[in-house]
Amino acid sequence: MKPFNCVFSIVEEKNCPLYKVGEKLVLSEKTLSCPDGKEVCLILVRDMTELLFQLLGEATGAAEDNNKKYNCSGCTGLIKFTCLATDNPGDSVKGGGSAALIDLAVEKFFGKTVHSPFLRTLPAGQIDTILSHFKKISFDKGAILIQKGEHNRNIFIVFKGELRVEDDTIFLAALNEGELCGEMSCLGADIAVSTVRAAEKVEVLVIAGDDFDSLLGNNASVQAFLAQLMATRLREINAARARDFESCMSGRLDEIVPAELFQIFHMHQKTGVLAMELPGGKGKISFREGCLINASYAGEKNQEAIFKILTEKKGVYRFTNGLSPQEMKVAEIGDFMMLLMEGVKRVDEEWED
Repeated sequence: MKPFNCVFSIVEEKNCPLYKVGEKLVLSEKTLSCPDGKEVCLILVRDMTELLFQLLGEATGAAEDNNKKYNCSGCTGLIKFTCLATDNPGDSVKGGGSAALIDLAVEKFFGKTVHSPFLRTLPAGQIDTILSHFKKISFDKGAILIQKGEHNRNIFIVFKGELRVEDDTIFLAALNEGELCGEMSCLGADIAVSTVRAAEKVEVLVIAGDDFDSLLGNNASVQAFLAQLMATRLREINAARARDFESCMSGRLDEIVPAELFQIFHMHQKTGVLAMELPGGKGKISFREGCLINASYAGEKNQEAIFKILTEKKGVYRFTNGLSPQEMKVAEIGDFMMLLMEGVKRVDEEWED
């Protein structure tokens, strides 16, 4: 059963010493969140407590009658408010009260909503103040947001498009709409351990690390989210290292060029899969007793993929022994030495051009 959670917007105000039209109030079964930076009115607390019991006793969705106005009992002034969204037991309003308030605020500040688990952890009562510290910035394809080895004191949320996480141009991960990067700067590691660049024209929401710390450094929900995110990313790194450990051979292409690597597998009649992380993405070549039987890279297959891989000079590789029974029956894609010579010839022609 979901806990009750309702967002109210102040629609009328007359001489209220604390609150203004447009400000939001968030009521739950245990708390009342007032606009950021505003004192809590004890008269309003009493009135909202009575309203809470009234709403809990009403039919499902009754609170979300936008035509119904509620008001405080008044002091020197008076406010009236309506319900924007609610989660009460049995209700199925998408996103819940706090989530709806955050979505409304994001749309108000930046023109559209974005599905972001991180934004959903922010305190709804402070959302306007927090979002006012974010800036929406556009980057062209290839632009670098975070450079490995350099100081980073910004946090980025992908608003539109995709970011690419790299290690010396080697693809590590893709970050899509709503995902976060630069969070390590909030955990004390302001030297970037990887590069983040735009995979296409992107829009991001950016906040300075100092502003983030002052606003949310002590927020338990936000810190828990960041800790979980860091743990998840560490697991992914450890899993990648485990795959490397299980491989019988791994290394970097700046230590051995692809042509020499292929010749080693051919001379020793290796059977298995050579997986590569290259500037153009993932590459894969299957060997059966040193012969080439399958290849793919950057949208190309077999021979053209081989030729394209031979032009690369940076990347990491790992070779895993063994093929499936189906792959053991696949025909060769061509004579090994002929393919190698043709590929090397194309590389030389590119250098001459």
